Amino acid sequence: MNDSGKVVGPARGQYGLDLDKLLVIHDEIDLPFGEVRARLGGGLAGHNGLKSVAQGVGGTTFMRVRVGVGRPESSDPDVVASYVLDRFTEPKERVRSLIERAADCAEKALEGELETR
Repeated sequence: MNDSGKVVGPARGQYGLDLDKLLVIHDEIDLPFGEVRARLGGGLAGHNGLKSVAQGVGGTTFMRVRVGVGRPESSDPDVVASYVLDRFTEPKERVRSLIERAADCAEKALEGELETR
């Protein structure tokens, strides 16, 4: 994810996709585990993957589906990185439900049926 802008930018150009039609689904430590939200544009909140995409596509006004994974107790960058790269500790059923809700949210966002925030 941290280098995804290197491929997202050229792919956007190849398909002639307007920036506001681009959808990025990403983990979000600022949301509790299980919460899913969509928004158009916004800040990057230190998310290296979003920074890479923004750099690759030349802006931040793309759609995001933010998938809440919760926040570790420490704000140490190494602890945060380890937290988001590690396996979920929640039961498989909760993880499966989260993935399904994120997919539903993405589908609605792409169909223009979703209020974004």
